[in-house]
Amino acid sequence: MDLLGMILNAGGGGAVRKLADSNSLDESQISSAIANLLPALGQGLARNAANPGGLESLMGALSSGGHERYIDSPETLEGENTVRDGNGILGHILGSKDVSRQVARNAAARTGIGEDVLKKMLPIVAAMAMGALSKQRSGPGPGAAGITQGPGGLMGMLSKFLDTDQDGSVADNVLGMASKLFRK
Repeated sequence: MDLLGMILNAGGGGAVRKLADSNSLDESQISSAIANLLPALGQGLARNAANPGGLESLMGALSSGGHERYIDSPETLEGENTVRDGNGILGHILGSKDVSRQVARNAAARTGIGEDVLKKMLPIVAAMAMGALSKQRSGPGPGAAGITQGPGGLMGMLSKFLDTDQDGSVADNVLGMASKLFRK
């Protein structure tokens, strides 16, 4: 299952219901919000994983962070610890609050949901994304090395966010991102 599917189906859909109730939105709006926030998070995760030592760092965070609870127990999504953990995740994968605000602004333009609501949801969605990746990493199947490979594995999940031009190769996209960073 892909990252979006894992998040939308978390807790038998309980996570989406919990977010809908806490944000006074319906479930289809929450699903749309998650679908529009997730690509930026996935790109940030994939970009970090592509850096030297990045994949090892990500695997360490997935192993020790206990993020599965955000997928297994939707009631944890309302906690202050979830927001704090999610903000920490955002800091690692997006780098700054300005980038997080831009992600929320872009998603607001695409969904019609208020930017303030999306800014409030973003750390929770980040925590859920880490939870989904953590479950993928620790799920049944081959060891961690095998889970990171292939279309259903961790890197397969992240590669789709890096292959922005959908040509089947992430190398050109990573080089493009790196050149943009060096131009700034």
